[in-house]
Amino acid sequence: MNDKELYQQKKQAQLNEWKSGMIQLRTQALAARAHSQVELNKHVKLLETQLDEGKIKLAELIKMTGSSFESAKKGFEVTWDAIIKTLEDTTAKFKAIA
Repeated sequence: MNDKELYQQKKQAQLNEWKSGMIQLRTQALAARAHSQVELNKHVKLLETQLDEGKIKLAELIKMTGSSFESAKKGFEVTWDAIIKTLEDTTAKFKAIA
């Protein structure tokens, strides 16, 4: 297995893990009081959108080869960092509200 395949598997596994966590957050949002639900659902929706974007960008990245892969990988990492930040923010909001 080459570096590209290992990278893809690692990132896909992390996306899957985050998606599972997002589902748990959505369940918690549904259980929250009505006034809290709106706020929590906004954060979950943003996270869900970014996870979907991350999945698409990972698929695009994996199609690239050679030096184009390495160049695109740097851009992908920016998207990845944004997902991590949103996940951390969303988790913090859930702890503060729920």
